[in-house]
Amino acid sequence: MLSRTADNLFWMARHIERAENTARVLDVAYRSSLLPLDIECAEAYLWYAPLNITGCAEGYEAKYGLARAEAVTHFMALDPDNPSSIYSCLKMARENARSVRGAITSEMWEVINATWLELNRLSKQMHKDMLSDFCDWVKDRSHMFRGVTLGTIQKDVALSFIKLGTFLERADNTARILDVKYHILLPSVNDVGGAADYYQWGSLLKSVSAFEAYRKIYRDVISPVRVAELLILRDDMPRSLHACMNEVEAALVDINGSSGTEARRKGGELHAELHFGRIETIMSQGLHEYLTHFLANTAVLGGEIRKAYLSRRDLFVPNKPTTSASVALLVQ
Repeated sequence: MLSRTADNLFWMARHIERAENTARVLDVAYRSSLLPLDIECAEAYLWYAPLNITGCAEGYEAKYGLARAEAVTHFMALDPDNPSSIYSCLKMARENARSVRGAITSEMWEVINATWLELNRLSKQMHKDMLSDFCDWVKDRSHMFRGVTLGTIQKDVALSFIKLGTFLERADNTARILDVKYHILLPSVNDVGGAADYYQWGSLLKSVSAFEAYRKIYRDVISPVRVAELLILRDDMPRSLHACMNEVEAALVDINGSSGTEARRKGGELHAELHFGRIETIMSQGLHEYLTHFLANTAVLGGEIRKAYLSRRDLFVPNKPTTSASVALLVQ
């Protein structure tokens, strides 16, 4: 396969997954904003979290300043100047798909193209009260594309690059959400174990479609350590880091390019850490430190994949991982 084709397939899948992840984060932020929060500058506090999760805080502050509901919603959903907005992601997904029409099925193209046309229609009548419905629509379109892809495309190397982009992006997003919850979303240590804490952990689980899975597996009140275990180490949870790296490693093995030795080595190393990891070890070394280490390693893996297989090596820079400095800035 030409590196240009592999590049388009990889980023097509990654942009669609990022659009869905952004919609999930926005939806949780919106639902959280409907509840009373007895802290100073509550609106800015709540709406900075989705910016920090997605790595968009710096770009937002340069354009809008203080985090406000309407501005954050527009910036993350429909702002063409934000390369990680839902609008920009779906636009780039369509452009990448258009470039490889011969490598994808007609059904895949029709879903992406129809999504882009419908997005342009929705963007002209979008207002705050429509945000939840809009986020549900984005998630539904992403699910439809994934289902159509698995149901129509030939099981060859093209599918492997699509899976590679999808699950690398999904792992990155799950790690960000979990990291930010531990360091930002809880207003006060006094709230630990309280109603606010329970609701926020529930919201986190719902944002990655894991609430029902948690109830089924643990059958108990929501515990931070168990949430971390579910979203990091459980390989039967579709959005966990372990499950995502299962798919990434399998895709790299299926591609098996002669120049991808280092990418396969790095992918196998990350997978082994999750496969043999223990939640007690992770918590003892510090969850933030573990997740920061994981995000840094996925960035390195993405770089190795670009060097080995993809044609555009510096065109798209992934969002920056959450840092201790950005966390401290918000807490202040």
